[in-house]
Amino acid sequence: MKFLKYAFFSLVLFVPLNLQAQKLTWAEVEPGVWKAVAGKPETFDLLKAAGAIPYHTGLVEMGTTDFPLTKTAITATIVDGKTYLRFPLDKSEQLYGFGLNFKTVHQRGKILTLHVDNYAGKDDGHTHCPTPFYVSSKGYGVFINSARYIKVYAGTAVRLDSKTPPEIQDRNTDKNWKSHPYADAVDMLVPAEGVEIYVFGGPTAMDAVRRYNLLNGGGCLPPRWGLGFTQRMQRLTDAAGAAVEAKAFEDKGYPLDFIGLEPGWQSKSYPCTFEWDKARFPDPEKFVQDMLKKDIRINLWTNPYVSPEASVFPLIKPYAATHTVWNGAVVDLTIPKARDIFFGELKKNKIDIGVSGYKMDEVDGGDTYLWPDVAVFPSGHSAEQMRQTYGLMMQRYITELYHQRNQRTYGLVRASNGGGSLLPYVIYNDYYDHHDFITALINSGFAGVLWTPEVRASKTAEEWLRRFQSNIFSPMAMINAWASGTKPWTFPEVAEQVKQMANLRMQMMPYWYSEFAKYHFQGIPPFRAMDLEPGFKVVEVAKSTSNKKVNLEENPYEDVSAKEIKDQYMAGENILVAPMFTGQTSRTVILPKGKWYDFYTGKLAGDGQMITVTPGLDKIPVFVKDGGIIPMMPVMLHAPKADQKVDIEVRYYGEKPGAYRLYDDDGETFNYEKGNYSFREIKVERINGEITGHISGAITGKPNTIGKVTYKMMTE
Repeated sequence: MKFLKYAFFSLVLFVPLNLQAQKLTWAEVEPGVWKAVAGKPETFDLLKAAGAIPYHTGLVEMGTTDFPLTKTAITATIVDGKTYLRFPLDKSEQLYGFGLNFKTVHQRGKILTLHVDNYAGKDDGHTHCPTPFYVSSKGYGVFINSARYIKVYAGTAVRLDSKTPPEIQDRNTDKNWKSHPYADAVDMLVPAEGVEIYVFGGPTAMDAVRRYNLLNGGGCLPPRWGLGFTQRMQRLTDAAGAAVEAKAFEDKGYPLDFIGLEPGWQSKSYPCTFEWDKARFPDPEKFVQDMLKKDIRINLWTNPYVSPEASVFPLIKPYAATHTVWNGAVVDLTIPKARDIFFGELKKNKIDIGVSGYKMDEVDGGDTYLWPDVAVFPSGHSAEQMRQTYGLMMQRYITELYHQRNQRTYGLVRASNGGGSLLPYVIYNDYYDHHDFITALINSGFAGVLWTPEVRASKTAEEWLRRFQSNIFSPMAMINAWASGTKPWTFPEVAEQVKQMANLRMQMMPYWYSEFAKYHFQGIPPFRAMDLEPGFKVVEVAKSTSNKKVNLEENPYEDVSAKEIKDQYMAGENILVAPMFTGQTSRTVILPKGKWYDFYTGKLAGDGQMITVTPGLDKIPVFVKDGGIIPMMPVMLHAPKADQKVDIEVRYYGEKPGAYRLYDDDGETFNYEKGNYSFREIKVERINGEITGHISGAITGKPNTIGKVTYKMMTE
């Protein structure tokens, strides 16, 4: 009897508690997008926080496709109130995404905790936008709609019962022994009793990314002025100082579209009063309107933590969390009444007098100053959920204020998450590594967000110019002089080159604006990884200073050990950008399949091969694909006004016939949502050494801001 007693005890001891295998039923909720539900998902999630509504028209235009995975290979299990997810992974697959990473583009082999936080120099999931979305090189995507800290094992966890186990090796005798054996799945742990799961079909990785963005409502479409140049002022700049700086830009001939005022515009900050400082800004409305008359917008810095000395504090206090940030109240943004009070304060005497946008700081993290996970919010939503969504909600509800005015905005934010593609904000941070800034720009295309490699200060004129060059080819061309007081002409020895780059940014506005329109209507990220470009293959290349050219079509990679490309990227449909960094005099560039041409000269650069370039200090290497069209406008100090006509110079590269869709609307309102826009078709071809060009006519009743159109053959 004693034997039976102990045997029974042993059996019970090893039975898992509360284990519930889930039967996943997949429903196609949009063309090429499937959803399944495991357990009981929480009522508050990322898509709800962002207010994401699918852009159905764009998804329908993409068409449907087959479910990209074996459905039975996707499993979900509820264990002790947590959801365990498992997705199949082939040996040949590479993974991208899992948020805004700064060090790496390839994510296979990573263990991450997707947690909104300030980036601290390591890709561990703690970042400004930890989007729980990943893309496979096999052409599909997966999104987990949860506002929780999600643990990810991206091909690192090997199951004992795996149907495709790794090879057993002996470290004593096998020189090829690996400390990280092949794992055949992506495992995720969601600390909730259920979750919504989305799978996006291809057939390409780009298709999966597009479907994800379109599920979020499409990408954002900034106003034209948002794609100009912005200067963020020193912390305590007053109205007179901002006016003087704007005049200096004009006198020196540097473009300027909006000025950012940092904490000093408020009477007090950290925590914030959200009230103008009467000494520095005695007449805010006159200041803002005077700037608007000069075609310069004003953007205001703030963080959302309400000072006890703010006039709005007594109204906010009943809707605040138990814990403060810098002694400021943390508003529960999920409560409608709280939102009315808080965002009403951001509107009153700010948006109402013509302020064009906000920079929303410190909504990301840093556990030593943000609210702790033990904080309690009046709505009952956990501090963890609020941490994951606060940046999303700040973007959403500020944007709604502008939408009510039928006025587009474009701002800055420190945190975002899944569901936020449509929100017109660019992420920034306090980190300042130029190389990593470019990697983040590349990864932003997988995260459904925008990122700016902003310029602040530099040790040398060379560094200043190199940073400025790559910043021009990004979602927001910006100097952040919050602490440094730097200006475009801070280094006189390169001031002229900086001006040329700033002017180029303005000349390219028709191109940038059209690419952002494709982001909105088609879900195509305007800045993205080379891995999403058709015909791009990478080979492992030994470090060499030789000018040897490699035919990438003869050496395509077939495994996940291929070289990671994190220092060159696609900027729109036709442009490849390869930034230079301080101390570099030359660099290698890997060109996708087909001929590519130098952006500045039109000369052939290469044909699906690796090249070495030595551009000199004045230029950032930029290449245009064969048949590529780049619509340009004249140099202007400010973006065109609403409905202002501008002449277009169509630059054509290479030999193949070219086609391009040039976007047009009024440039400032949300009327495009009502169909008040057009894509004008440009076609160019070379015949007997000469080019002929054609642009489709303006559509009656639609905005028409396109003036005279001329054509320039860049390749002789």
